[in-house]
Amino acid sequence: MEKYRKKKKLGSYPFISVIFSISVALSAIGIFGLLAIFSGKLSQNIRGNVQIQVYLDKSVTETERIKIQKTIADKEFVMHYDGKPQIEYVSKEEAAEIFIGETGEDFSEFLGDNPLRDAFTIVVSSGYQQTDSLKKVRNELASINGVYEITYVEDLINSINNNFAKISVILLIIATFLIIAIITLINNTIKLALFSQRFLIRSMQLVGAKTSFIIRPFLTRSFFHGVISALLASLLIGGLVYFSLRKIPDVMVLIDVNYLLLLFAFLVALGIVIAVLSTYRAVNKYLRMSLDELY
Repeated sequence: MEKYRKKKKLGSYPFISVIFSISVALSAIGIFGLLAIFSGKLSQNIRGNVQIQVYLDKSVTETERIKIQKTIADKEFVMHYDGKPQIEYVSKEEAAEIFIGETGEDFSEFLGDNPLRDAFTIVVSSGYQQTDSLKKVRNELASINGVYEITYVEDLINSINNNFAKISVILLIIATFLIIAIITLINNTIKLALFSQRFLIRSMQLVGAKTSFIIRPFLTRSFFHGVISALLASLLIGGLVYFSLRKIPDVMVLIDVNYLLLLFAFLVALGIVIAVLSTYRAVNKYLRMSLDELY
């Protein structure tokens, strides 16, 4: 009886260890994906602050100013939020109040006049934030009648673009190596798990079972292993997000729920695909082995 139990234990499929290994592997991918989402959202927030200041001629009338504002608002390079163009008008009086409030100096006392100009502050959409695109935007704005000068912090924008380009390349390289490592890990885990099933596979083959009949139950089992593991990994990622929000509420600005749901869906799809393909390859390998090789 004890001998029978040992034999049964030897031939049993290690469900828990397989699910645990796949869950850990998918969690690593999920955590990296979460960091990528945070990085993308941070990039979006920073780029959302890329602004251009458009200063107007002092001779521009109120009617002309409204016309200029409408002309600029209709440009495709102006970012829209909730259907509204992100363009703000700041009169020279408001600009003077802001300056005095920030510096504590009232220049009108010794200048006798307000040298500032009426201006528009434009938030540039992401597709026009590259250096070359911004130069075209500046030229297009300068061609509008009544526009005196266009300014933006060129060095800062160049620095932002260069840094995020480097970060994107680094993330892509890390993601590539990580996915390869994860696929290899899951593949080896399933291969080792099916090693204990090799004689069962050969026995089914010897009694005349078709290859498709032999493989089907293993593929079905691996499908559910992939789903369960991905769900466990998603729960872990969701727990990390919840914990982060409890400790640092400001993290909320870096979370995009839609991308988070896409990440969970990706983990489920990745878990299923890798588990099923790895199982298919492993079972086929044991089906092609000779009896001597099985031992």
